[in-house]
Amino acid sequence: QVQLVESGGGLVQAGGSLRLSCAASGYTFSIYAMGWFRQPPGKEREFVSGISWSGGTIAYANSVKGRSTISRDNTKNTVYLQMDSLKPEDTAVYFCARDSVPFRPAITTGRTDFDSWGQGTQVTVSS
Repeated sequence: QVQLVESGGGLVQAGGSLRLSCAASGYTFSIYAMGWFRQPPGKEREFVSGISWSGGTIAYANSVKGRSTISRDNTKNTVYLQMDSLKPEDTAVYFCARDSVPFRPAITTGRTDFDSWGQGTQVTVSS
């Protein structure tokens, strides 16, 4: 079955960096777009970034644009999110998710368009 396992979260000071990883298994990784979402304390889960199945199309939420870089390695079945210049408002549980449609030509940002989710990794940014 589909498994997504995030890692790389932690406690970091404002201005610092973290690199999140999401290891996928149980399906053909290279034909599905992947997304990163986050859920701040007491708030809804929100889109952070997405990358197409080929890696050729990328999207970011305005809140992280210019400070984050998404990438994927289809040989390792892993998607990454490099986050720099972290702010306290980036504090959240970060989830990776698989797009429900193989070979989707565009990036989707809706939660309901993703059908498999990891357990999440906590990112805490102190001021």
